[in-house]
Amino acid sequence: MLKRIAWKRILCVFTWLLSIGGLMVLMSFIDGKKSYLKCKDIKVIIPGTAGFIDRNEVNRIIQNHSGLIISKYLHEINLHELENEFKRNPYIRDAKVFADMDGTVNIKVIQSDPILRVMTLNNQDYYIDRLGNKIPVSKDYTPHVLVANGHITENYTKREDSLRTKVTRDLYKTALYVEKDSLWRDQFEQLYVNAQREIEIVPRVGNQKIILGDADSLETRLRNLKVFYKKAMPVVGWNAYKTINIKYTNQIICERNLADSAWLVITQK
Repeated sequence: MLKRIAWKRILCVFTWLLSIGGLMVLMSFIDGKKSYLKCKDIKVIIPGTAGFIDRNEVNRIIQNHSGLIISKYLHEINLHELENEFKRNPYIRDAKVFADMDGTVNIKVIQSDPILRVMTLNNQDYYIDRLGNKIPVSKDYTPHVLVANGHITENYTKREDSLRTKVTRDLYKTALYVEKDSLWRDQFEQLYVNAQREIEIVPRVGNQKIILGDADSLETRLRNLKVFYKKAMPVVGWNAYKTINIKYTNQIICERNLADSAWLVITQK
């Protein structure tokens, strides 16, 4: 018995081959057009507000890598390598470089977004960005972010240097949490790592020292502190305590700012 011809399958294969052929013709046409098309303009997109990278820095990167590209034939400009050159910049998280059919070279730059400035024990400064990577400081731009200092020994060594110690990872987790909370973003001014490698928080309002410890159970402990701030501090006053210890998950231990240094222990349920 003769088998039935699978016309549907043949049609699918034919359509697929036709699409591939059309795509190859289109690519050949684009490559052919680029062989005589010149760069007539450079369009730069840098989303967000002012930061590490501006139009002048973009122009400098283009000039150092490819020279003057206006009026240069597109096939003479290695757009892929130019894109990689942007990505090698420590202040750039991602970049896209491509050309339109009218000769416009488009450059879109996504900047690194710092959330913490770290000052190490041996006087080296660097930033930690939102993705947890270290980036160097810049002489041209200083972002307004939380500062961490004290007994921090981990340095910045190269681009996209990841966090290697528990202290810096805890500092990053704390800064990331603070940055997302409007109350703590306004209230916390500095993170300090003491000799015991515990994180202390320096507030803008009040002269007390807040002992965080590490970043374990961070959400619970800062939620407890927020309740304490809203209920207790307005009653006793912002300068009533010398220290507020929140390193225990369900307990806040306060040392009064008096000569007898009386202790107050509050258990959160």
